[in-house]
Amino acid sequence: MTTATPDTATDLIRRLPKAVLHDHLDGGLRPATLVELAGRIGHTLPVTDPAALAAWYYDAANSGDLVRYIATFEHTIAVMGTREGLLRVAEEYVLDLAADGVVYGEVRYAPELLVHSGLALAEVVETVQEGLAAGMAKAAAAGTPVRVGTLLCAMRMTDRSREVAGLAVTYRDAGVVGFDIAGAEDGFPPADHLAAFAYLRGENVPFTIHAGEAHGLPSIHQAVQVCGALRIGHGVRLADDIVDGKLGRLAHWIRDRRIALEVCPTSNLQTGAAVSVADHPITLLRDLGFRVTVNTDNRLVSGTTMTREMERLVTEAGWTVADLRTATVDALKSAFIPFDERNALIRDVVLPGYEAALAGGR
Repeated sequence: MTTATPDTATDLIRRLPKAVLHDHLDGGLRPATLVELAGRIGHTLPVTDPAALAAWYYDAANSGDLVRYIATFEHTIAVMGTREGLLRVAEEYVLDLAADGVVYGEVRYAPELLVHSGLALAEVVETVQEGLAAGMAKAAAAGTPVRVGTLLCAMRMTDRSREVAGLAVTYRDAGVVGFDIAGAEDGFPPADHLAAFAYLRGENVPFTIHAGEAHGLPSIHQAVQVCGALRIGHGVRLADDIVDGKLGRLAHWIRDRRIALEVCPTSNLQTGAAVSVADHPITLLRDLGFRVTVNTDNRLVSGTTMTREMERLVTEAGWTVADLRTATVDALKSAFIPFDERNALIRDVVLPGYEAALAGGR
């Protein structure tokens, strides 16, 4: 079985082992947890019923504008400034990935946004790692092991990127696997943070860069050619460098050097980077041989999961299970963990898991 119909897609895809490279910790809280933590610190939410809050997030994010999309994070960040909040959010993050069939995930967040209640930057990192470790232990004990690595984000509109890069180096043997810059793209080019990227290269710490989402090809060019990114967060505007199937020089460079694109279909619709899943550039890029990966971006804000992202590609864009397997393998090939560990996950977990899921669907 290499294809899935709309009737069978969800059950089959839920069983498939998955890898997610682009997922924000502060964008994936459980609605009930957000309500409870907000109540404990006296933070006012738009609504306090968990189901209504989930709907509010999804509706608020469907503006077609990245800046308004980002503004919805006010409430999640508010409840993540304490040790209690960080521990719970991090642990539940891992358990939610495991429940969705994710076997490898990279979670990203900006420590500088989480010091508003008195924690130091280092305390934020250490607390998140403690929560993630607790979640991984519980998931393993339940028979659904998942490995989660951390990407530390610097906000591109502030001047703390070198400081956050230092944290990535300090904690690289404690679960931090890489670095990113995040926030509004337009007006805040990646090259503003060259000192951080040069430092990371000198310390052999890999990094990805949000680019080609709200801003076009110049953002992607800077991320890759000026800053040296090994992956691109989103990158869907790379399609602007492809005309009638013919690749421009930047597109050629990225494809030929297997620089992975961390594509987030539902999120891209919400921010206006794509108009529909059926016409999303991810399928064109896949067909032209780019290393595309499928991601959630923000599970609460986008009302999504990895299962839902994959299901939408199957039912709305004609993807097959073989396509999903390729995207999953490609995600692991581009993960920021050692080569032998990536290969072991592909060989021992992903490929056998696909075979078992397909056998169960016959």
